[in-house]
Amino acid sequence: MSKFLVALSILAAGLAGCSALDERGVSRETQGTVGGAVAGGAIGSAATGGSTIGTIGGAVVGGAVGNQVGESYDEKKRQ
Repeated sequence: MSKFLVALSILAAGLAGCSALDERGVSRETQGTVGGAVAGGAIGSAATGGSTIGTIGGAVVGGAVGNQVGESYDEKKRQ
């Protein structure tokens, strides 16, 4: 349970940091990558009971998904 709370805290801090990036002019693609990696790592850690492989795997998958979502948002914003 404590690992879950740590993962949840890291997730919250990471997502809060992403909102500050918007004010600095960082693209949504980059924000999506960072946010997705943080969320994926937290979910992967929680799902595997704190396994290093699960955390890294979740971060990689989350980062890739977040990157694609952010890129799509940036493209729509440019049109």
